[in-house]
Amino acid sequence: MNAGRSGEVVLAGPLLETKPYVPRLRHGLVARPRLSELLTGANESALTLLSAPAGFGKTTLLAQ
Repeated sequence: MNAGRSGEVVLAGPLLETKPYVPRLRHGLVARPRLSELLTGANESALTLLSAPAGFGKTTLLAQ
């Protein structure tokens, strides 16, 4: 384990733990039923990749 530039803890290894908590949902979110349905079906898969640019709502979708 190493300390990063701003004092955050950086774990050595292939994966970094950047968000060890589920974020709180905000009020007034846009419902995305098609994406939620696709993710529900992903439970049958061994691996699911959710990819989009920063700020496109990946974390929010997963938290819903």
